[in-house]
Amino acid sequence: MATARFRFHGELADFLPRERRNSAFAYACARAATLKNAIEALGVPHTEAAEITVNGARATLDRIVREGDTIEVHPWNPANQGPTTFFSEKRGLSPNFLADAHLGGLARFLRMLGYDTLHENALGDAEIRRLAWQERRIVLTRDRELLKCREILRGAYVHALKPEAQLREVAARYGLAAQARPFTLCLSCNVALEPASEAQVRAYALPVVLERYRVFHRCPACERVFWEGSHFARMREALHQLQLPLRPAPK
Repeated sequence: MATARFRFHGELADFLPRERRNSAFAYACARAATLKNAIEALGVPHTEAAEITVNGARATLDRIVREGDTIEVHPWNPANQGPTTFFSEKRGLSPNFLADAHLGGLARFLRMLGYDTLHENALGDAEIRRLAWQERRIVLTRDRELLKCREILRGAYVHALKPEAQLREVAARYGLAAQARPFTLCLSCNVALEPASEAQVRAYALPVVLERYRVFHRCPACERVFWEGSHFARMREALHQLQLPLRPAPK
């Protein structure tokens, strides 16, 4: 075993017992433990470690913990780091998410902003891990044990309890406002909307709607037709209250 001194900064301390918060402490790691093994054994998911230093030098999660190491673990800080996940390094590549069963409100907000977000109440942990690995999705959850799974390379523990606060938290961490394309996805199906033909609109909407509005979109999955009516105005106002800068949806 190797005994090292750990300190977890900022909100990472919330994952620790009270006696280990806000100060350094010694911890005996298992033989040949990596930094990932060690910080997760202490209760902190690897996805929440934005920066790790060992003896003052930056280190990766696969570094082996050695006797006498001094290890500092820092959380994500969008003000200083910006969105440093894989998609921010590739211009034009937008993040896609997977929100677990308890984050339906957050999933709806993310779809409202135009972000591909899987969410099904019936998805179990095994399926979440598979989708996260195969589709390179960012897993959003309040289940810290789920985020420790090796198949989940990118994820976020959502601290807030209400959907509006959850969206602000996730948007800040991943820099979502800059790439948002609001009202371009079906909120129910998570499928890109397409322009609706006149025949499709007439089959779905009342004549008074046809007289009042000129631009219509349709979900190719559920075949619902959408227009910028009162419900659209309420959604836009909800996003406006979150102080996220929005670009107009494409016509």
